Amino acid sequence: MYRPKGEYSFSTCWNIKKHTSGKDMIEEIRSLGFGRVELNYNVNRELLSTIEPMIERGEIGVSSVHNTFPHTPDPDYGTDSVLLGFDDEEKRSKAVELLVQSAEYAHRYGAEAVVVHPGEVPFDYNIDEALKAIYKDEGRESEAYRKLWRDMLERREALSGHYMNRIVESLYTACDRIARKGWKIAVGIETRSRRYQMPTLREAGAIIDRLQGAALGLWYDIGHGMMMDRMGLYDNAAEANAMMDRVFGVHIHETIGLSDHWCPYVHSGDMSFFDRFLPVIQATPVKVYELKALCGPEAIEASHNLIVERIAQLPAARG
Repeated sequence: MYRPKGEYSFSTCWNIKKHTSGKDMIEEIRSLGFGRVELNYNVNRELLSTIEPMIERGEIGVSSVHNTFPHTPDPDYGTDSVLLGFDDEEKRSKAVELLVQSAEYAHRYGAEAVVVHPGEVPFDYNIDEALKAIYKDEGRESEAYRKLWRDMLERREALSGHYMNRIVESLYTACDRIARKGWKIAVGIETRSRRYQMPTLREAGAIIDRLQGAALGLWYDIGHGMMMDRMGLYDNAAEANAMMDRVFGVHIHETIGLSDHWCPYVHSGDMSFFDRFLPVIQATPVKVYELKALCGPEAIEASHNLIVERIAQLPAARG
């Protein structure tokens, strides 16, 4: 038996590809000691047909749902799209509708938040994939990397303000509709894993500033931030710790090189680097492990034990 995980939640991204039964998927997560889950964006209505009775009976709690929820197969409204930043008003209106729908499910399940990938600065091709290939083959200091990085950054900086405005408009509408319905659901804007995607930590801070009073916060994905730091987009740990009071939720995982969703400490073998993220985890209301299928139960248990033992040695979190 694995120890109960208390307030910590666990994303269904870990085992969703191996199950056709939602009940079996949740039971496997429960066997790890988790009493709460984040229902990720690949959970469809068929899986929900056997998960919802478990929620109603109190067999599992839901911390959060991940937009768009339930699963929407149209890539225009997927996790790697312009989404809330569409210039096409019809598409952007539908993206807002889907976010409100996700919040409705979160409310129905007694969750605290809906996680959203707000958008991106679009490119004609996946420039992030090209950057990663050069990073791995030639390194960040190579001329090829620096040139492509400059090209990416020039376009990103030129257009990010425009897409930021679109995203802010969409979030204002969605948060207003959620509030008017009386749902106590926070919208968490998640830090992303591709260079051209939004928001960076600073962009997230700017969005939150512009929507003061809305039930909106940063959903800090630690592993994505580690990747962005290594690629040169921002100073992950320093900026995240500076924004600690704006973080509503956290995705806990570690990136090894440019490969993310590994168990902190255990898979990297580094017993000190991840410590810098513990204060954010400690202070954050909603704590969710977001791990890949290759992370086995024993590794998950060992990683969790290290995290909670080390957090217990930190000064008390904010009140």
